[in-house]
Amino acid sequence: MTTIRFTVMPPPEALIQDVECIRLASHSGYQPLEVKVCPGGYPGLVFQLAADRKAAIESIAIRSGQTSDIPLLFLHGQGSQPSIMRFRGAPYTTIQVVFKPHALYSVFGWDASLFNQALSPPDGFGALDLQNQLEEQSSDEERINRLLHFLMVTKQQYGKQDELIERTLGYIREEIASVSVKELIAAFSISERQFQKRFLRAVGMTPQLFIRIRRVNEALRMMHSGEYERLSDVAYALNYYDQSHFIREMKSFSWVSPKHMTMRVSEFHSDLAGSSYL
Repeated sequence: MTTIRFTVMPPPEALIQDVECIRLASHSGYQPLEVKVCPGGYPGLVFQLAADRKAAIESIAIRSGQTSDIPLLFLHGQGSQPSIMRFRGAPYTTIQVVFKPHALYSVFGWDASLFNQALSPPDGFGALDLQNQLEEQSSDEERINRLLHFLMVTKQQYGKQDELIERTLGYIREEIASVSVKELIAAFSISERQFQKRFLRAVGMTPQLFIRIRRVNEALRMMHSGEYERLSDVAYALNYYDQSHFIREMKSFSWVSPKHMTMRVSEFHSDLAGSSYL
């Protein structure tokens, strides 16, 4: 995606269990942009500011609705629908703290199932002062430091932990090509009812849905890598039943088919935060 410059940074040691990465995205042009985003199953914290000191994002749309009047600072839940982020025609920079899937629970102490696909303004998570501080800063480095400090303090005050669910998330990550809920229940010696309940509370969606989303994201990464000549090779590597199943899953979590996605390769971006394209 040549019109937007991305920089991805690792989290500090104090937040490595809760933060996947910090991602900066900057655009220097004046044309409005529509960025299509595939869900990654990761919640996040976003500060976005255009050159005119106003919000860069005009609206965020998913299949079931649209949100306008986007605040400069917002917290978003772990989406399960593809979205379209519409940016105003102005240069802008966004700072996104991409959380681990369980971070709404481990940092904020929230039942993540109550926040799926949701967007919270700063007063919804005690961050009005933080937004003012971020606006006053002149450097992205200082803004990132303020964001991370806020998260560390918040975790100390409100954070909870479900170590078993965090371990299952690591297992899913390592075995995404073939992992199933049945396999997880056996590997971690837990009843299906308890596993479903605890996973939903910590991650915000069922483990079945989360695995589907993460498998599609792995497919997108593999397609973008250039290491696979045919889509059927990607489908086979990730143990989809057949190519039709693969295509249906890709369409469910993006706006286009895998074939159309490969045709957009010059406008496609994939990193630790997820996948998006113009």
